[in-house]
Amino acid sequence: MIQYKIDVLQALKNAGYSTYKIRKQNLLFESTLTKIRKNEIVNTDNLNTLCKLLELQPGDILQYIPDTD
Repeated sequence: MIQYKIDVLQALKNAGYSTYKIRKQNLLFESTLTKIRKNEIVNTDNLNTLCKLLELQPGDILQYIPDTD
């Protein structure tokens, strides 16, 4: 399973991007922010935006955890 390694919303806030600013500047849609709040993985376009805003690589944001079936 792929999951977030970091608290994405907190990282955005630390980088100077409040959810208000993100919505106002149309950086991410509200539905994307909702997915992040629910720890659901976003699509690659949104991941690209997150990498750009946070100046991180995808591997800094996401991690793979093997299923325990």
